[in-house]
Amino acid sequence: MNMPQQRAEAGPQALDATRAGEASGRARGTERSVARRAELIAVGRKLFADTSYDALSMDDIARQAQVAKGLIYYYFRSKRGYYLAIIEDSVAGLVSFAASGLELPAVDRVHRTIDGYLRYAESHQAAYRTIVGGGVGFDAEVHAVRDGVRAAIITTIAEGAYGRRDISPLARMGLLTWVCGVEGATLDWIGRPELTRAAMCELLVKTLGGALRAIEELDPSCPAPPPARRDG
Repeated sequence: MNMPQQRAEAGPQALDATRAGEASGRARGTERSVARRAELIAVGRKLFADTSYDALSMDDIARQAQVAKGLIYYYFRSKRGYYLAIIEDSVAGLVSFAASGLELPAVDRVHRTIDGYLRYAESHQAAYRTIVGGGVGFDAEVHAVRDGVRAAIITTIAEGAYGRRDISPLARMGLLTWVCGVEGATLDWIGRPELTRAAMCELLVKTLGGALRAIEELDPSCPAPPPARRDG
């Protein structure tokens, strides 16, 4: 008697139990797979924290991760796929951090977001340079990661300054101009950390005030919040 016949003759209760066991086994396998993939990403985040993409070969990565090279290929298909997964994972925390803190006053939330951004760049310098620079050559997927970070920060600023996400094209462009300036300044800062993170954060907040005032002058429908206005 073959296995399908045995299951058919076992009755519906036994069949349900068999299916439940198979589903449970698949779930455990999936959990192990997810956990293993997460472990490899965690290792990769440490390896690439201050090391450029080109400086590490797959043999280097496998040796330092103490795994077979084939395991990395199994989960990520290529070195580029592995690196992209690491970048997406590390940036996900930054994006969710920028989107949180809604209970805070607007000024405090802006300070918190900018400080978190600087902390990320400081702790993940190689990944930050890759994201801001667009990746290896023209990399559409890395550009998409960068654009996601920009959008999250613009949304945070818009909610704090105007109390809404839906802002005029001019206001969005003004905030995007500020964000792009932040990227360039941050790149220089991590390369030459002559300012403390607190001083850098305060400088970026002040320049944001200037951007908000410029937006108001050109588009009165987007008034700058009181802290960004000049007295008199």
